[in-house]
Amino acid sequence: MTRISIDPITRIEGHLRIDVEVDGGTVQKAWASCTMWRGIETILRGRDPREGWVFAQRFCGVCTTVHAMASVRAVEDALQLEIPPNAQYIRNLILIAHALHDHIVHFYHLSALDWVDITTIPKADPARAASIADGASAWPGNSRRALEAVQNKVKGLIGSGQLGIFSHGYWGHPAMRLSPEMNLILFAHYLEALEFQRKACQVVGILGGKTPHIQNLAVGGVMNAINLNSLATMNMDRLGMLQSLFQELVPFVQQAYFVDACLLAASYPEWFRYGRGVANYLAVPDLPVDAKATQFDLPGGVIMNGNVGSVRPIQNWRDQAIRAAVAEDVTHAWYQGEGPQQPWKGKTDPDYTDFHDDGKYTWVKAPRYDGQPMQVGPLANILVGYASGHALTRKWTDTALNKISSVPGPTVTPQDLQSTMGRYLARAIRSAMLSDLALQHLQLLTANILKGDATTYNPPQFPQNEIIGVGMHEAPRGTLSHWVVIDKRAFSNYQAVVPTTWNASPRDQKGNPGPYESSLLANPVADPVKPLEVLRTVHSFDPCMACACHTLDASGREIAQVKVL
Repeated sequence: MTRISIDPITRIEGHLRIDVEVDGGTVQKAWASCTMWRGIETILRGRDPREGWVFAQRFCGVCTTVHAMASVRAVEDALQLEIPPNAQYIRNLILIAHALHDHIVHFYHLSALDWVDITTIPKADPARAASIADGASAWPGNSRRALEAVQNKVKGLIGSGQLGIFSHGYWGHPAMRLSPEMNLILFAHYLEALEFQRKACQVVGILGGKTPHIQNLAVGGVMNAINLNSLATMNMDRLGMLQSLFQELVPFVQQAYFVDACLLAASYPEWFRYGRGVANYLAVPDLPVDAKATQFDLPGGVIMNGNVGSVRPIQNWRDQAIRAAVAEDVTHAWYQGEGPQQPWKGKTDPDYTDFHDDGKYTWVKAPRYDGQPMQVGPLANILVGYASGHALTRKWTDTALNKISSVPGPTVTPQDLQSTMGRYLARAIRSAMLSDLALQHLQLLTANILKGDATTYNPPQFPQNEIIGVGMHEAPRGTLSHWVVIDKRAFSNYQAVVPTTWNASPRDQKGNPGPYESSLLANPVADPVKPLEVLRTVHSFDPCMACACHTLDASGREIAQVKVL
């Protein structure tokens, strides 16, 4: 039995340590440990609920937008406050653009190099690579000249003897087996993705005032002024700018990113057999299209035991089942407390010990749904949508599965998506869906403005008595919920149950591991010195440990020092 500790896991947001025990070339046991403390909840206590979202988006430097949105939704839920249609559409456009940015960056810049060996690119035939790429899509960046230019850049980099940010890749690893031509195609799009993720950020910046840390939200709507006759507000020029950015971004998502994910999946079909892990899935509805948030463009639901043919729908954010089912366990986390606690009653009081395999070993709590671990993320989103008969989900999922199955090899089904490769593919499917919805929601906003509706805000009224609320959002990494208790017009409790808390959760009091830990079981490891396969499965979740943990109190005072072994 060989013990491998990977600390830190790189190409993620935040600090994550993964320990695995390997025997006979496969993982037998795993531990996921987040190595920093989350304390922003304590900073929010006693604060005015109208400003909570400004602080809450500081949970992370990457996922800022989603926490801001969940925070205002939590307060609006507590007040049962509707927001104007324009505010819904503007929020939706921000969330769509943010998600497209996030998914593009994850596939190309955070995880592609687990599969793509750039050191073979000098051996590629650009003409053959162009032929392969042209046969897969009509993306204009697939020309022989464009691919030759990329190949020459790589030759120059390798010839310099200094690989820079690519220095520490597991190049030549036996688990990497793409042809030099495929490596060239995917790396060419890696470079193009740097530009297109920027266009998505521009949309967020135009609507949100800046990014990261948007400035336009308010409890009750948004602060975007609408006046078609003013150059300083939302007008037709600005709407046209948004349309132009989406019209550039959407083809890259559908013709490059989506196709690349399918090509990668077809090249590594065995990875549909690894990484299943927890087969319970949770997704919440999102992209509301009415003021009351009763109709959504993305469905929500719960799937248990991997039964893709069955789903319990979550119709809206007022769903009582999810409110009653969610609890957090701290048995193996560095917090005080005993037994699962519903978030409204939860606490975030640190109780650090050393790393103990059978004791406490992480700063991440263990969220559970009716006592069961749940996997969240694009895979849950896609499986729930497919099981629900959601037309857009089925359209892009079937397109992806047909593309993969057209290549000689095993046929891939929706059931096979419950895997490491399935998570990568689901993220691309979700991106294609969102790209379809982007221009639709922009048209909804434009049409509503042209009808003469310029309202973007309904002022909140806070009672003196205690009220509770939950703000939900199907974020890029999965189901996000902020749970608030408001008393005397101030937060008396604030708890965030974030996607990475679900997925990176430790064992609970029953000994049940979380999704990261269980997905690594039976994972192959060809070389314990270069555990590339472990990284593939962990990266498939797109970890964001910063959302799970923070290290400051309200005054900025250091709480504790943690020495990572």
